[in-house]
Amino acid sequence: MDLITVLGYVGALLIGLVLGLIGGGGSILTVPVLVYLIGINPVLATAYSLFVVGSASLVGAIRNMQKGLVDFRTAIVFAIPAFIAVYVSRKYLIPAIPEEITQFGEFLLTKNIAIMIFFAVIMLLASISMIRNNRKESDEEQEIKYNYPLIILEGLLVGVVTGIVGAGGGFLIIPALVLLARLPMKKAVATSLLIIAIKSLIGFLGDVQNLEIDWLFLGSFTFLSIVGIFVGIYLNQFIDGKKLKKGFGWFVLLMGVYIIIKELG
Repeated sequence: MDLITVLGYVGALLIGLVLGLIGGGGSILTVPVLVYLIGINPVLATAYSLFVVGSASLVGAIRNMQKGLVDFRTAIVFAIPAFIAVYVSRKYLIPAIPEEITQFGEFLLTKNIAIMIFFAVIMLLASISMIRNNRKESDEEQEIKYNYPLIILEGLLVGVVTGIVGAGGGFLIIPALVLLARLPMKKAVATSLLIIAIKSLIGFLGDVQNLEIDWLFLGSFTFLSIVGIFVGIYLNQFIDGKKLKKGFGWFVLLMGVYIIIKELG
């Protein structure tokens, strides 16, 4: 096993560590780790990412259920359009994208390059969300009201984004739950993990039918990520989450810029 592959497995631990420390964001590292360190094709990497993200989020969601923080009705209302969109994206949309999309002079835009550039754009949006972090940390109970058309639309949007890039989309889901369902912040974060788990794992089912999965590798990578989550949850007691989130946001921003330069270069 070479040094780069070892670093890839260390990256699996880091993904879980970030999820455990700040409650999100770790999934944005999964695809770059799988593509640039392990050397996996971007289409397969986004599929593996769905499984890793879904499994890790499910562990977090179960912990939050034990604490009574998950709003199941909100999760179901949001998750149904989301998992339909992510399943359809993985089963039909991704396979329908041609291997060679278009050419600009000497530059050939391939399917793999397009996926990585789109992923980088999502990373930039996520980083801005983490750096700004202007949401009020309100935990006051309010009467939950559902704006069904907007929740369904947001669920579909998050599902398509998740289907294409394999990331959880927590930076889109949490504000939607706070604004559209009026959930307190802690409940929004907890409920988002259940939504991410459901839509990611169901989306992955669309890939099982199209791709050849290396279950041994995927299982070991996912296991390390889950170990990282428990380490992160433990360390969370001693670290200021807000400062960490902002610092991680700057790291994600640099990563997004690096991916764009690398893929276009």
